[in-house]
Amino acid sequence: MVATPNQVPIPAIEYPSSDGEPVAETSVHLYALLTTLEVLRQYLDGQTAMVLANQFLYYSQGMPKLRVAPDVMVIFDVEPGPRDNYKIWEEGQVPSVIFEMTSKGTQDQDKSFKKMLYEQLGVQEYWLFDPKGEWIGQQLEGYRLERGVYYPITDGQSEALRLRLQVEGQLIGFYREDTDEKLLIPGELAQAVKQEALARQQAEQRAEAAEQRAEQERQRAEAAEARLAELEAQLKEQKDR
Repeated sequence: MVATPNQVPIPAIEYPSSDGEPVAETSVHLYALLTTLEVLRQYLDGQTAMVLANQFLYYSQGMPKLRVAPDVMVIFDVEPGPRDNYKIWEEGQVPSVIFEMTSKGTQDQDKSFKKMLYEQLGVQEYWLFDPKGEWIGQQLEGYRLERGVYYPITDGQSEALRLRLQVEGQLIGFYREDTDEKLLIPGELAQAVKQEALARQQAEQRAEAAEQRAEQERQRAEAAEARLAELEAQLKEQKDR
């Protein structure tokens, strides 16, 4: 509770962080959500940016019912760190990119209400990913804000993220704009680390084997020199007789 100068108590406004609803409609949608979240977190690590998933986005101060929970949202120019929810008026930044893992059941809301809301809020890019291909034929479609209006993104490029997006099965593949290098998903990253460790171990084994061969060659050379010196000594001894 808070009080006015006349000590008349008024209730504090609460902004809940949960509504008890499931994070995603199916395990397929959940995996796509979590994978996108982790890939983008790794990509933006060390930058003044934050990636949140399935957390309430409050967009009107004093009106806690005006909220939405984007599947994944990327916000630039804010300090990274955990948030119970995201209030635009407190943070001072609107999300730059929002992803919704859409389905036939959420199609109408994702394509109409959320699209219109994000457009009005000034979200630079809005991406809809349909991992099961239930209503988006190509599974992925994006929109970019131009002069306050969303226009379709036709080349798969996210200008805000400087990444190229493409569908890879039931996931979104992310590729760096400058090098076209793929951002690895957690499973691929673990495999790459394992392969790197194996390659390092093999290199160390090869280096150790090379050192052993070099030591053997040194020992043979020393033995040959010693034998040669012994023969020279024997020859000299025979001459002196």
